[in-house]
Amino acid sequence: MAHPSAVAHASSNRPWADALSTALGPVIWGSTYIVTTELLPPDRPFTAALLRTLPAGLLLVLWCRRWPAWGDWVGWRRLLVLAALNIGVFQALLFVAAYRLPGGVAAVVGAVGPLVVMGLTWALDHRRPPALALAAGAFGVLGMAALLLSPGARWDMVGVAAALVGTLCMAAGTFWSRRWRSDLPVLAFTGWQLLAGGVMLAPVAWAVDPPLPALTLTNIAGYLYLSLAGALVAYALWFRGIARLPSVAVSSLGLLSPVTAVLLGWALLGQAMTGVSLVGMLVVLASILAVQWAMSRPVPPGGR
Repeated sequence: MAHPSAVAHASSNRPWADALSTALGPVIWGSTYIVTTELLPPDRPFTAALLRTLPAGLLLVLWCRRWPAWGDWVGWRRLLVLAALNIGVFQALLFVAAYRLPGGVAAVVGAVGPLVVMGLTWALDHRRPPALALAAGAFGVLGMAALLLSPGARWDMVGVAAALVGTLCMAAGTFWSRRWRSDLPVLAFTGWQLLAGGVMLAPVAWAVDPPLPALTLTNIAGYLYLSLAGALVAYALWFRGIARLPSVAVSSLGLLSPVTAVLLGWALLGQAMTGVSLVGMLVVLASILAVQWAMSRPVPPGGR
């Protein structure tokens, strides 16, 4: 694994172009809900997570044919930790939260992710995030609440705990993926994480979910989309962005996932949007832009 300073030198000189390409990952993830509810067999969340990650990981590993150094035990440990944080544990907790909480509550809890990454950057890298980024991150949480929370939202504490721990996992995975950037190419690095995370999900899917029924062409198309677009393409773009952009900037782009889900529900399923929801969406988008702008500005000499 490369030293953090080596990663810093790999940062892009085109932050806005890289932000746009990285944003495609969360936008694709935002389609997961509608694909799952409309195309997949019901009540098999861990199976969906397994079939999304494991085949994509196998394809990328076989395509790239790049292997971590077998004698690099530190590198292997780091890879497994990242696979658990970004894929295995995160996906399991994500679906626990999804089944116990309304989607709006889970998304609002998840919106604290950028603030968590800012806290990790401040505490471990001793780099204080810009005041604008901190303020924008807080407004992102408020905007997500206005966008998604209904007055009678149900706050199941087990679901809230799962959503919060899952958010902490994803935030930590985003932060440490940059610090522990592998010498592997991005596609191989993505593939190994998906493969290892899928292996972690396999026993959970086997133990918890009922067996799959006979799959229809619609079901097969849904699983293919989740694996090829939702895992292979989206995670490759995400990890490419982590290698090129500050962790805080990447994390804020994750807010595009619930925004995309809301827009798809409105456009394809006829789900209503209120004026408050529209204002909340605009606040979230403004928050994302403000974080990107704040993190793209050069750090003053001696500044942190």
